[in-house]
Amino acid sequence: MGVSDTVGQGGSPLEIRDLRVNVDGKPILKGIDLVVRPGERHAVMGPNGSGKTTLAFALAGHPRYEIVGGEVLLDGENLLELEPDERARRGIFLAFQYPAEVPGVSNINFLRHAVNAVRGEPISVFELQKEVKAAMEVLEMDPSFATRNLNEGFSGGEKKRNEILQLALLKPRYAILDETDSGLDIDAVRIVAKGVRTLGRPDMGTIIITHYSRILEYLEPHFVHVMADGRIVRSGGPELAQELERSGYESYTQQAAAAEVAS
Repeated sequence: MGVSDTVGQGGSPLEIRDLRVNVDGKPILKGIDLVVRPGERHAVMGPNGSGKTTLAFALAGHPRYEIVGGEVLLDGENLLELEPDERARRGIFLAFQYPAEVPGVSNINFLRHAVNAVRGEPISVFELQKEVKAAMEVLEMDPSFATRNLNEGFSGGEKKRNEILQLALLKPRYAILDETDSGLDIDAVRIVAKGVRTLGRPDMGTIIITHYSRILEYLEPHFVHVMADGRIVRSGGPELAQELERSGYESYTQQAAAAEVAS
């Protein structure tokens, strides 16, 4: 798995420092440290219940996830002190594992309002239609999806492509992909990954949360991190994903459990 991109293209890194998060009063993240620089792709892998999705939602600002310690810095500003819409305007984007259906709101109207909110100025109808059409061609989406209600009646793969369509229009500085490959067949994984690679900003930093290495064959991460019991227990290069595919997560789960007992 080769990585040919140029990374570290200037700009401020996203710095996660000792992030601790509770859900319903239970500790889930127990001190996450991670630095993502412009242009870098970081894969975060781990078993169910390790805290991967909690990390994604905490970064995006979901109110259910209680921050009990740490900070997330971008341009010297602690994003944890900002509301979710303010984080989006700073350039943070979350692609959901289970995108919600929104009856009564067309895809194109949702995109227009989202783009206007993030960019801080209205996008012209011509420019919006031009950008949507170009992105849909890359994602192999039928143009009719632009006028359909947001995700209503979409298949799982169509919803995931629609998330990347939003990424293409919003042009975030840092994208968090929460199990974007979940439930997708091989062709859909390829198309979604192609969309991320070609439609995102060239200096976009990416956190790819996944169980499996399949999508990583296309997204080619620069770094791979293993999460277990709310902690990153190992980090390495792209070869680590292949090792996990062969050997699984059991040894890391045991390691995390032993560390919990020792503490």
